[in-house]
Amino acid sequence: MSTIPDEYLRYLKTEKHYAVLTVNAYCIDLNEFMTWLAERRIEYIQVLPDQVRQWSAHLHRGGLDGRSIQRKLSSLRRFYHFLLREHKVKFNPALDVRAPRFTLKLPATLTVDTINNFLDVPSQSWLETRDLAMMELFYSSGLRLSELVNANIYDIDWETHQIKVLGKGSKERLVPIGSKAMIALEKWLPLRLGLVDETEEALFLSQRAKRINPRTVQVRLKVWQKKYILTQGLHPHKLRHSFASHILESSGDLRAVQELLGHSNISTTQIYTHLDYQYLAQAYDNAHPRARKRREPNDSDTSD
Repeated sequence: MSTIPDEYLRYLKTEKHYAVLTVNAYCIDLNEFMTWLAERRIEYIQVLPDQVRQWSAHLHRGGLDGRSIQRKLSSLRRFYHFLLREHKVKFNPALDVRAPRFTLKLPATLTVDTINNFLDVPSQSWLETRDLAMMELFYSSGLRLSELVNANIYDIDWETHQIKVLGKGSKERLVPIGSKAMIALEKWLPLRLGLVDETEEALFLSQRAKRINPRTVQVRLKVWQKKYILTQGLHPHKLRHSFASHILESSGDLRAVQELLGHSNISTTQIYTHLDYQYLAQAYDNAHPRARKRREPNDSDTSD
């Protein structure tokens, strides 16, 4: 059976700067494809578009949903794009292959009132003070879980109320921090200093005075969910999604939300914020000089 070329793995890690989990996900998809090829005695450099379609149909018959198949096809396109660049193949066989249609399930948001109900409560312990600071930062700045746990104390500019985060693809961005989140962080700082020495850089710490890990954050949010009997699940993505939706509802500025979330593609922002095509079409019609309807001669303000 063919194996994934080492140079491709180096490309993902060193050129694309993808996280370990992302690289692993690509490898899983490619290994599945190569196993399927091996069963049919096909080398990956000889693959044709029809064979990619057959693989997609095979996955669909096996019960895989369209969204998952779309992700796997995306992994193939990226792989063959690399091989094409390296002159290992003459074309990208996955380029025009599409996954079966699927219904996009959008995550629900929390209402402003629901968020206020548990973020405005006074903390009863250092753990709750830390948790409130984390949740405020999630909701105030729309951070990903990985961005929050990797945040360092020096990433915050206390004068301008901004935080520097390292997003997907090792892309840095500056995100504003709201006043409520700043207050929560300022309450957390003295407690943090009492747990560690000056050499510790992590913004948020575990009970062992080490950088908090993603699973701990998720567990703590579940504790808050049960404590305040929230009917909806409480997790980092929901706070990030609520941040984006609430900002967009107030401003209507899709590009600004895209920048705040750190999305490279605006279509991703559209999904996060429950936008529909009509909103985008209207924005396009209003903004693009060749999209606007021409005025008829009798629309003129002057007359002969």
